[in-house]
Amino acid sequence: AMADPSSFSSPACCLTRHLYLRCRADFGARALRGTVALTARAEREALVLDTRDVQVFKVTVNGQDAQFAFGEKHSFKGTPLEIPFPNELRRGQEAIVEISFESSPQSSALQWFTPEQTSGKKHPFLFSQCQAIHCRSIFPCQDTPAVKLTYYAEISVPKELVALMSANRDGEAPDPEDSMHKIYRFSQHVPIPCYLFALVVGALESRKIGPRTLVWAEKELVDKSAYEFSEAEAMLKTAEDLAGPYVWGQYDLLVLPPSFPYGGMENPCLTFVTPTLLAGDRSLSNVIAHEISHSWTGNLVTNKTWEHFWLNEGHTVYLERRIGGRLFGEQFRHFQALGGWRELQNTINTLGDKNPVTDLVINLDEVDPDVAYSSVPYEKGFALLFYLEQLLGGPDVFIGFLKAYVQQFAYKSIVTEDWKNFLYSYFKDKVDVLDKVDWNSWFHAPGMPPVKPTYDMTLSNACVALSQRWIQAKESDLGSFSSADLKEMSSHQLIEFLALLLLEAPLPLSHVQRMQEVYDFNAINNSEIRFRWLRLCIRSKWEEAIPLALKMATDQGRMKFTRPLFRDLYSFDKSRDLAVKTFLEHRASMHPVTSMLVGKDLKQDQ
Repeated sequence: AMADPSSFSSPACCLTRHLYLRCRADFGARALRGTVALTARAEREALVLDTRDVQVFKVTVNGQDAQFAFGEKHSFKGTPLEIPFPNELRRGQEAIVEISFESSPQSSALQWFTPEQTSGKKHPFLFSQCQAIHCRSIFPCQDTPAVKLTYYAEISVPKELVALMSANRDGEAPDPEDSMHKIYRFSQHVPIPCYLFALVVGALESRKIGPRTLVWAEKELVDKSAYEFSEAEAMLKTAEDLAGPYVWGQYDLLVLPPSFPYGGMENPCLTFVTPTLLAGDRSLSNVIAHEISHSWTGNLVTNKTWEHFWLNEGHTVYLERRIGGRLFGEQFRHFQALGGWRELQNTINTLGDKNPVTDLVINLDEVDPDVAYSSVPYEKGFALLFYLEQLLGGPDVFIGFLKAYVQQFAYKSIVTEDWKNFLYSYFKDKVDVLDKVDWNSWFHAPGMPPVKPTYDMTLSNACVALSQRWIQAKESDLGSFSSADLKEMSSHQLIEFLALLLLEAPLPLSHVQRMQEVYDFNAINNSEIRFRWLRLCIRSKWEEAIPLALKMATDQGRMKFTRPLFRDLYSFDKSRDLAVKTFLEHRASMHPVTSMLVGKDLKQDQ
């Protein structure tokens, strides 16, 4: 088996196939405490598990007390936990290893909120984010995507709150040991990697928006969310048509507090999303299409290690855009695809075109996956698939491959070589075409891909034309701009217009001031537009934008927005000190991963 550089429990042996969790959420101590029982096979003399900042009080193997020992602590991987199997266990026999544990208040997987930090202000809140390697900081586990397991959980929480998990809900009952608590039960019958384990506890309400979909949020946001995500069922049906049957039963959506670090997280049965998607016009619903697509690529067919993350994300972006193409037309798919290529250019401008983290298949030896994370696996991965689609006969031909690929590797974890071998066997009549692909550069060279796919420009042309007018305008031309410039443009096109300007040298200050006069971008609350507009202002050194940019960087914590805003504020001499001061003030209430990465960006990491 191939070793996973991000896990101590690898190369995978003694595979865990089921997990039974019983725990209680203690908001006072900011800890989850309880027992986790792992069903594993005794193939070696000991079971090695991943842990990070987790206390272990007791271990039993098949009900008998067992020894356990922690190894040496690693900076980001945590501490291996070794549990010797008793001698009388035959090789290959199954054992139930039960561990009494408690998570730390500093757990990198969990964010705890006081009531004041929530929308409702009355009740505390907790959510987890395990991808990539944070499940080990909740409880000991084989925290590698090479291992898949089913799970059953019983979670005791204060009785006025609701618990939800990445599983099907299996009822609730009073907690016999504590009349102030109740126990929620959950069951996940489809084997999943540990990074898809998820838990949320809060004052949540739900609205039904489809035959298999509830939207969950705090009361204040639930109606707005139900409106915003009403296309979920149409997207699910389209995805099933493209990729095969949806095997997970329920598809619920959960809107998290603003500090949630990602756009969405594809937790099975319960996608987590950021409230920054609530634009009011459903224009940011491609994130929902993306998370839905993960139900096939990522959650059924999984990367075996995080070095092959592009297998999860490239295919998911490809499916997301195929869904967009079905719902909104092929020109829209090409427009989104070209936007992705520009996003990739932007990322590579930031990271540097010789940076090894811009390789499609990366080397994670002694590299924290959170530090290596970028749009590269998404957009370079998508570009490869889009290029292959065009090479091999178009969208209808290529979706046949994708469906067969999902069927071939469902419930498994694979590496790039498995994918490539299957591609060659599926297109065995086109091997000559495939052999012309520069595989080595696509997989192992940094920077932009060796080939650029072809894009239909219909919806992009207006964005390119308007951005060029601004780039070429002299002071004397600024009068020629007016609000009418935008009247034919969709919010998607406004995002693209601003993204194009961000790829160029900063505009003169007079230009962005004029842009505000005629377009009033400050009044737009669409998060994707506002984010790019504020970056543009800070890069052009407009001091009046500093408080607005700091406010957006701290009012929400989606890293796609927060990190570049802080980086730009840090690069501007007039806002550097204030950016650092603001970060230090907010650090304690930020998500642990966001605070770690922004700390690195602002050179504040101790």
